[in-house]
Amino acid sequence: MPGISRRTVLRTAAVAGAAAAASPLLTACSDSSGGGDVTNAGKKQATWPAYKAPTGAKPDLAPTEAGVQSGYTHYPSDLATAVKRTPGDGSTIKVMSVTFGTPPKAAAQNQYWKAVEKALGVKIEYTVIPQADYQKKMATVMAGEPDALPDIINMFSGYTLPREAQFVQSRAQDLTPYLSGDAIHDYPNLAGIPTHAWRDMGLIGGKIYGVPLERPLTGSTLWVNQGVFTDAGMKAGWTSDDFAAVAKKATHGKKYALGAAIGSNFCNAVHSAAHNAPQGWAVDKSGDFQSNYADERFRKSIAYQAQLRKAGLYHPDATSLSSPDLNTLFLNGTVASMQNGFGAYTTLYPDSKGLLTPTPALPYAVDGTPGGQVAARRSFGYTILKKAKKERIQMLLRVLDYLASPFGTKEWELLQFGVEGVHFDRAKDGTPERTKLGEVENITNLPFRYLAEGPQVLFVPGRPEAVRTLHAWQEKVVPVTIRNAAFGLVSRTDVAQGATLRALMDDTITAVIAGRSSISDLDAAVKKWRSRGGDKIAQELAKEHAANA
Repeated sequence: MPGISRRTVLRTAAVAGAAAAASPLLTACSDSSGGGDVTNAGKKQATWPAYKAPTGAKPDLAPTEAGVQSGYTHYPSDLATAVKRTPGDGSTIKVMSVTFGTPPKAAAQNQYWKAVEKALGVKIEYTVIPQADYQKKMATVMAGEPDALPDIINMFSGYTLPREAQFVQSRAQDLTPYLSGDAIHDYPNLAGIPTHAWRDMGLIGGKIYGVPLERPLTGSTLWVNQGVFTDAGMKAGWTSDDFAAVAKKATHGKKYALGAAIGSNFCNAVHSAAHNAPQGWAVDKSGDFQSNYADERFRKSIAYQAQLRKAGLYHPDATSLSSPDLNTLFLNGTVASMQNGFGAYTTLYPDSKGLLTPTPALPYAVDGTPGGQVAARRSFGYTILKKAKKERIQMLLRVLDYLASPFGTKEWELLQFGVEGVHFDRAKDGTPERTKLGEVENITNLPFRYLAEGPQVLFVPGRPEAVRTLHAWQEKVVPVTIRNAAFGLVSRTDVAQGATLRALMDDTITAVIAGRSSISDLDAAVKKWRSRGGDKIAQELAKEHAANA
């Protein structure tokens, strides 16, 4: 089997660790200076930015209002221009974001960095934070002096940051005057970010403080080695019993059907959705909120996974593997599946070439009921700006507007592939193909995509069959997606105690599936979770929901 380079593993992790994470943003995250009221109930709420479809290429596979994405089986031959003038003013801007790639070469030796700076019309001092260090680094930044903040900060969704909303409210620029309603039309590409992304980002104290990173409806996905799972009996319309049988057949020797990484709770999101359990929170017709933890279907999904683990179908190091290590095991065939965000396809397909064919699995049925699919938060993190004078804020928003250029534009191509003849050449069909330099200098290692990005589309360079597969899969699972009803809502208790409460449940879930605790321990943890704040969070979310209805 071909070898797997460190570069390939890290590129795959660009979507792996991040997209798999599903922790709430403005709702259940927060800690630092500022103690203002971050809730929205009882306050005048900003009008959402007025959406205006961006300029771009016509898709080969049509999107749907329900959430199926536009699909492109070939690269557009005529690229549009998304930005009419250079957005910057020649000044230096400091930016900071998470990264899942290798550290970029310094600006002076990095032609991609220079090309983007030239296009933006600014000098960029970029602090790139590895995913593993993000939580610790952000704690330091949030506790620091306001003047020391970078101009542009990526608030990554992969971690629960204590009292995050208070930090944003007290330290970040209120963007309501610039982005609310028709005001956003000064920034046409930002206006092209769909309303669902703004709603799922949410308001803080009734105001807009960030620019969301839009993501597709389909969230945590079970990515499988198509050859291994098909040979083991994977089929459409399978049941939980079928899934267990396939996993058993695909496990032999030192190869395992199921892989998991630290923090994934043995891929519980995928399995709890298949059991049709709430994904975080559900809301009933009367407006009352119910947690997944207290749902019997969630409990059954944990018991089911414990059976899979007891049968030896998970990799034995499932509670200690990092996301990059799990990706290595998937690509070299040691594990035949893993839970990851749907957006992982952008690296899974190119990185698995010559090794295997990845494919998203359809959910299995439980007790005769077709399984559900995890619905993602449509805002995968968001970007805030340091407080500054009006002219400075407008310039920074123009920079973000450029970064949000849509697929099918010259600006998108520069950001995604760099400079033609330097970072990429073109295949016969016009598709960009990275050069050796482009494998090192790129948007993964210098992650402008986590500052702002245009609407997501389905596209895999040189792989039209992959795009068709993904589009067809979305058509099947979008109707059964299960959305977290708390997306975009704010609970004071969750803001203050959400990180601790989530850790309590995550640790218990992992222990039960791993066989260190019993299912009765899960029941006890749920009671503790409810008494320590879970029930209060439900009440506060119901109040917020009523105010936003």
